[in-house]
Amino acid sequence: MNNYNNILKSLKIKPVAENETAAIYFLGIGGIGMSALARYFNSIGVRVSGYDKTPTALTRQLTAEGINIHFEDSVELIDKAVQLVVYTPAVPVNHTELNFYQQHNYTVIKRSDVLQAITENSYNVCIAGTHGKTTTSTMVAHILTHSGFGCNAFLGGIAVNYDTNFWGSEKNVCVVEADEYDRSFLKLSPDVAIISSMDPDHLDIYGTAENMEQAFIDFSARIKPGGLLLSKFGLERGKELRGDQRLTYHLDNSNADVYATNITMSNGSYHFDVVRAKEGSAGNSILKNVVLNMGGLHNIENVLAAIGVAHHLQIDDNKITDAVAAFRGVKRRFEYIVKTEKLVYIDDYAHHPEELRALITGAKKLFANKKCVVVFQPHLFSRTKDLADGFAEVLDLADEIILLPIYPARELPMEGVSSDMIIERMHSESKMVLSKENLLKHLAQEKEAHVEEGFEGTLIITAGAGDIDTLIEPIKAIIEKK
Repeated sequence: MNNYNNILKSLKIKPVAENETAAIYFLGIGGIGMSALARYFNSIGVRVSGYDKTPTALTRQLTAEGINIHFEDSVELIDKAVQLVVYTPAVPVNHTELNFYQQHNYTVIKRSDVLQAITENSYNVCIAGTHGKTTTSTMVAHILTHSGFGCNAFLGGIAVNYDTNFWGSEKNVCVVEADEYDRSFLKLSPDVAIISSMDPDHLDIYGTAENMEQAFIDFSARIKPGGLLLSKFGLERGKELRGDQRLTYHLDNSNADVYATNITMSNGSYHFDVVRAKEGSAGNSILKNVVLNMGGLHNIENVLAAIGVAHHLQIDDNKITDAVAAFRGVKRRFEYIVKTEKLVYIDDYAHHPEELRALITGAKKLFANKKCVVVFQPHLFSRTKDLADGFAEVLDLADEIILLPIYPARELPMEGVSSDMIIERMHSESKMVLSKENLLKHLAQEKEAHVEEGFEGTLIITAGAGDIDTLIEPIKAIIEKK
């Protein structure tokens, strides 16, 4: 409770009396970032409740952990005896509950403000980038936890090892996924920062690619005096990034300070050595025989950044390699749903052209002898409109592509913007747009038409940041049906 009162104090909110139970209400509690905060407060004895639009596997887990959640926008269902209301920008401005709290003088703040308060007096490792940040954050938090170093983890995905997006520790160290949306990451104060990428995204917020790049430069300027920046080698405007100590990393470019050599593949795993510049002195050190048991060459690059952090924190080399070998990944990040010799089904959160490029090329290299079928659900009308050419180019890498309708998330439809915008720009002859229902019918018909071999020799990938994950089990059932 003292932790909570310190946070309230930093937010200029009156602390509760010792004999009272503090309470927080979350609007959009089922969001991946919001749920991590809800779990944090629940873990320190705060009464947590909240609203979300629809029930999900995550909200069911939160309910099982003792958090009261409802799914109807109704003032009758809310907790009115709360000290703090936290909301996500995805909640519409006309939301009844949000308006009630605002109009009745409750303290109503964004998720990023709470994360700022939690991390105000801790040692922070903050991971930013338009893609790669969730997996890298989870890798960093896992290495620190598995090695015994310890950390508090606030993640944007569910770590398979821990089946959660939050865990706590007595160690006053926070690993935080630094979200660039709505400029949230500019409220953090990193001791160590990672920047994995600065590709154009969220142009509905930033307007131009240059403005977005500037936000990452501003984020790097928030690194505390004497702190470390680990950035991917070769970033556009990378030379403008700040940080008293600076290191770069890259998959295999020897001009970077951290890179991999002797990469080999074996049964879906990667084996490699890591070359690391010695901080503060000339020369390199080599971390040998690293094993990463997840697919995608981009994930080697992600773990290089995580290893760079662990090395900076002086974690023992053997503990680092043991932790990496034990890492089981992040749900919906190159996640194997089915993996047999004859059939592979991978699900991934990829929703940006460069994420899809890494996903598809990585999967095709691992399973080069299989037909690659990609089912993609575009996320946001604005992103589809801004990046339609990039999506088309990358999706043409697949042998067959099925697009679902755009998942709108927080947006209203835009005239003339649909999944057909991408299809029209593609060169592939095997492409179509299907509803979720018709996708399942299509797969069932394909299975029936090739009843003997089914989907043998096929690599199936589902990708997207919307609700495509609700199709994982139905697709699995169809393709595995005997």
